[in-house]
Amino acid sequence: MMHFRLLAISAFCSFCTFSQDKIIPLYDGKIPNSTGISEKEIHTDNGLLEISNVQEPTLETFLPSKQNANGKAVIICPGGGYHYLAYHYAGTNFAKWFNSKGYTAFVLKYRLPIANTVKNKAEVPLQDAKRAIQVIRKNADKWNLNPESIGIMGLSAGGHVASTLATHFNSDTGIPKDPYKDISARPDFLILAFPVITMDKKYTHMGSRKALLGESPSEEKIKLYSNELQVTSETPPTFLVHCEDDKAVPVENSLLFYRGLTKHGVSAEMHLYPKGGHGFGLALNNKHLQSWTDRLYNWLDFIDNRQTED
Repeated sequence: MMHFRLLAISAFCSFCTFSQDKIIPLYDGKIPNSTGISEKEIHTDNGLLEISNVQEPTLETFLPSKQNANGKAVIICPGGGYHYLAYHYAGTNFAKWFNSKGYTAFVLKYRLPIANTVKNKAEVPLQDAKRAIQVIRKNADKWNLNPESIGIMGLSAGGHVASTLATHFNSDTGIPKDPYKDISARPDFLILAFPVITMDKKYTHMGSRKALLGESPSEEKIKLYSNELQVTSETPPTFLVHCEDDKAVPVENSLLFYRGLTKHGVSAEMHLYPKGGHGFGLALNNKHLQSWTDRLYNWLDFIDNRQTED
């Protein structure tokens, strides 16, 4: 009898649903745009966890309580200047905040263009972001999600990843026999916090630009990845937050994107704060800034109601 019970337990575990997986690889088998070089991923645990030289792109799942779950999801793209991922500070901390609001959250560990293990470097972050939303949308029922309520959030250089997906979601990622090819990669909403948007030297974050595009990119490539120039009427509703004294990523990045959104009739809300610098995260210790997430939650409620009315 004990042997039978053990077999039953083993069988049950082998058929555990996808929703119970904490870490989900984005690709089965060979990872596209890979050089085939084998290197070690670097995790620096300084209390915040910084990940560099990403080797296997993944989604980490954060589920809300069943009683609180609202059937909506958000993918979070941590920043780090395309050199590393500020995984906890700009990733898992926000996932837990979203859980408290009923959202299922996924932290995206995307490949970095400076890694020796990737080719077609500028395409890799978009490729991973696109696959991430397709994986979630395809398996939405396994997390009890509405496939039409999946958004993306990006912070700093992660904001460039998120805004690239929001403006290039129809681009061909060039994956041979891609099983996800026919699944929409368009986010249903977009959240950008102190984002890198433009590749224009005048306002960009040069560290992010050099990592993504190299030392001397063509004018064509600069324009292609200047996401304020790539906005269309299909770009999803967007929330932006930025500080005017940001010395790392000038506030003009958010301003340019906001103008692109309004030009094309895309619903947008932007909050600018006079002080707070760059990378303020949840801003729990800043009395002036700490309510910005309240503004975000109000906006999420607004777009939900608007979609219901439409």
